[in-house]
Amino acid sequence: MMLGFLLARAGIDTVVLEKHADFLRDFRGDTIHPSTLQLMHELGLLEEFLRLPHRKLHQIGAEIGNAKINLADLSRLPTQCKFIALMPQWDFLNFLAAQAGRYHAFRLMMRTEANDLIEDGGWITGLRVISEGQRIEIRADLVIGADGRHSTVRERAGLRATDIGAPMDVLWLRLSRRPDEEMRALGHAEAGRIFIMLDRGDYWQCAFVIPKGSADEMRGRDIGKFREMILDLSPWLGKRVEEIKSWDDVKLLTVAVDRLPKWYRSGLLCIGDAAHAMSPVGGVGINLAVQDAVATANILAEPLSRGTVTEQDLARVQRRREWPARLTQMMQIAIQNRVIKRVLAGSAPPQPPLVLRLIDRFPLLQSIPARAIGLGVRPEHIRTPEVSH
Repeated sequence: MMLGFLLARAGIDTVVLEKHADFLRDFRGDTIHPSTLQLMHELGLLEEFLRLPHRKLHQIGAEIGNAKINLADLSRLPTQCKFIALMPQWDFLNFLAAQAGRYHAFRLMMRTEANDLIEDGGWITGLRVISEGQRIEIRADLVIGADGRHSTVRERAGLRATDIGAPMDVLWLRLSRRPDEEMRALGHAEAGRIFIMLDRGDYWQCAFVIPKGSADEMRGRDIGKFREMILDLSPWLGKRVEEIKSWDDVKLLTVAVDRLPKWYRSGLLCIGDAAHAMSPVGGVGINLAVQDAVATANILAEPLSRGTVTEQDLARVQRRREWPARLTQMMQIAIQNRVIKRVLAGSAPPQPPLVLRLIDRFPLLQSIPARAIGLGVRPEHIRTPEVSH
């Protein structure tokens, strides 16, 4: 959506496909980081964007065993917004769609699912899609695979991702939040269990982290046992855990961390999770995808306007964005292996690693994880022009 908006804004005819009738999917990436808010500022849309309902997260902390750790302080970031905005992803997508809709070059096709590529002499020239129940073809100078970690476009193009691995999956749920409750530590880790809570206004969006592949065994238990496990980690929730009526109220996120060795073919480019599926560690996936979109627009707007996008142009996008993705995944893997994996496998109360204790003890060090989470590696800036509507 971001890429479609930026290309249409630059006067390039763009079609964005969405297979559902709306964007109302729960438990998606709902954190808008300072890097993305900075882009809204550069586009002149920040004030309007922040009128949407959201919660602000200025600091990030965690409870590991009996220790409370302050991990990141966003107040020192060199950005317009020194906080993470917690906002439903559907609101973000609807906002971008509305802004893109102001440009005659933009078209959004809902209820439209891509199911195959059109090739001509080894060059990707479009998509075969099912739109409103009808099979149609869409011809294009460039096809962008931005359809996530289970990308159909990637699979049809024969691009194979390298699996890096993740030691956990996540069970998502929601519990009501009382007006007088303040944001508590973002995560609480005990022996064999990790529970994360995000303040979403009138409810807590909760993530219960489990060992990879253990979801079926967990779901085989009585739901009452699961409620007890949550209460052990957050006893202050009290009877609210009874809002989890059955396993139907709990959604599974299968965590994958992978990346494509090559993001493109002639006439096709993958970005975001389709090119590099991120761990939920740090909640940076959506923001990394947005940065990919900005870099793609910056690099490809001019050749697209000429109708002469080459493989060299597509390779420039990968060179620009592959290093940030790799470095981010390296940091995520280090946290997964050194903290999350040990906690999930442990039977004794966990102790914070030395590096986290140092970050907590010396507040100036909290600017390092704040920058990694809030801005990421190589934040992008808007370079594309705005043409007349």
